[in-house]
Amino acid sequence: ETINALNVFPVPDGDTGTNMLLTMRAAMERCPDGEDPTVSEVASQMAQGAFFGARGNSGVILSQFLKGFSDALREKETSSGLDLAHAFDLATKAAYGSVGTPVEGTMLTVIRQAAEAVQKRASNGGSSQIPGLWETAFQASWEALKRTPEQLPVLREAGVVDSGGLGIVVIIGGGLEALAP
Repeated sequence: ETINALNVFPVPDGDTGTNMLLTMRAAMERCPDGEDPTVSEVASQMAQGAFFGARGNSGVILSQFLKGFSDALREKETSSGLDLAHAFDLATKAAYGSVGTPVEGTMLTVIRQAAEAVQKRASNGGSSQIPGLWETAFQASWEALKRTPEQLPVLREAGVVDSGGLGIVVIIGGGLEALAP
């Protein structure tokens, strides 16, 4: 409901949070139940679930974000830090590719800036440990979200951040929380 209440772009229809929740729920329902699934199996099944369960613009973008992750992790048993950086890169490209005219100050910007931060940390010899990279993604997504009103006048006029961007921060934060000891 918090995310729905922020929804003013592209139209104030108040459903971004619901659409992202339903899309993510569809992704999670496809997660393999077997013991020790590979990162490839998990990513692939989540991408398929999100694709078939995508709702609204934000759900479609989220499904393509997950497809990019899946493409990058194809045939991987586990994920290294460089694999994660590559996954964020392909996820960003897929998300931007899913929109006819990408607009900065939206969830796309939040995704891109999280990916750029992960790639920078991984390529500059920073910690290649997965939890540290997820922390980097989370912090970068949070900072990007706070700047969305500076990039999109309709957000500034309404006094809100981008609703889909907040959804991405929550999803990345959920991943980070799942990795916490």
